[in-house]
Amino acid sequence: MPFSKFNTLTLLQLESWVAQARTKSGQLPRYVPLLAESDPDKFALALQLDQTHQLIIGDADVPFVLMSVIKPFLLLFLLHHLGQEKVFSRVGFQPSSLAFNSVQQLIDDQGFPRNSMINSGAIALADLLPGTDADSRCEQLRQWLNQQSSSQLRLDQSMLDSVRSLPNSTNRAIAEQLAQAGYLNSVEIALDTYNQICCLSGTITDLARLGQLLAHPHPHLSATHQHTVNTAMLSCGLYETADDYAKRIGLPIKSGVSGGLLVILPDQGVIACYSPQLDQVGHSVVGLAILEQMMQWLRSGDFQS
Repeated sequence: MPFSKFNTLTLLQLESWVAQARTKSGQLPRYVPLLAESDPDKFALALQLDQTHQLIIGDADVPFVLMSVIKPFLLLFLLHHLGQEKVFSRVGFQPSSLAFNSVQQLIDDQGFPRNSMINSGAIALADLLPGTDADSRCEQLRQWLNQQSSSQLRLDQSMLDSVRSLPNSTNRAIAEQLAQAGYLNSVEIALDTYNQICCLSGTITDLARLGQLLAHPHPHLSATHQHTVNTAMLSCGLYETADDYAKRIGLPIKSGVSGGLLVILPDQGVIACYSPQLDQVGHSVVGLAILEQMMQWLRSGDFQS
């Protein structure tokens, strides 16, 4: 796919696509009280091919929690520090046919999480982070990501308090299944770690910088590990709809219920979007709509449209 065509993209054209996409609407997530209070009209988008070509539109200075968009970077951190054998003894590499928080999927798989992009896989991997408690584990991941990407992620304590205000019986049931199957050492620490890393927050620029860790060769990262994470995003990043988007878009994508969306253009760059209205699966409605328009334009022969 000729990603270099993005170099011809004008801010005016991008703004036109954004205006069309923002006519679509979705729902705010209701299971985290503070997310349910998000401004549905907030929007930011960054297209970054390299350090010299970047287009940013919208509320660029507004921070948002990453939620599940952190999952590829949890996988990357653990691959870098522990290696493939250790990581994939705790989590699989197969797409899931059910929702991202499905307990039934885990039961059907005898307690072995199907992939790292769904909650069961991320909770299992959170248990592998170095540190004696959730605070130290989250902090080590945060510092490493900031150092490697020059982003400025921080822990959003207010959002974490909101997440903790509800029992989240589904994730607890997942953690207990993992523990019973021998894939979790501590239910409480793993759950708290998972909650904390999902509440890491940054701006659209921070998300784009994170994405560069997967888009370009990096002096401190293995190309094999980058490829592994991108493959997991392509096949599993959009949960039960991943296969459909892999066929239609063909790019590594990860969504989060805060409205974040990250798209990797391998060896080229990143598309990062924030728009909190979600579809029924939990993906940003506006983010996916803009991505569809971008891909149609890329595949067309008209550089001016």
